[in-house]
Amino acid sequence: MELKTEYEFTLPKGYIDKEGNLHRKGVMRLANAKDEIIPLTDPRVMRNKAFMIIVLLSRVMNRLGTIDSINTGIVENLFAADLRYLEELYNRINEDEVSVKIKCPSCGHGFEKEFGSLGE
Repeated sequence: MELKTEYEFTLPKGYIDKEGNLHRKGVMRLANAKDEIIPLTDPRVMRNKAFMIIVLLSRVMNRLGTIDSINTGIVENLFAADLRYLEELYNRINEDEVSVKIKCPSCGHGFEKEFGSLGE
């Protein structure tokens, strides 16, 4: 089984760059531990926790239209609907719920056990 690490998406509205070009299709990769830790040290996030998603998305988006280098300025200028869409996509692809196959030690019956999100 191969792990899928990149996910293509199409924004509902799209990002309009300085030249007036519309960018809707992009690629988001799975987040790693560093992606979730580094934003916590960002002064903008320390001043305003709502900025966390901006920094986080700028780290995990590999491409948006013809733009290969995504920064916080681009994410800040997305339409609200697109920001919500990307936040939902991020949550969906980085879901931390895990299920494992286990076997009852008494009867030998196999089943899957789901472990919820951290902190539940």
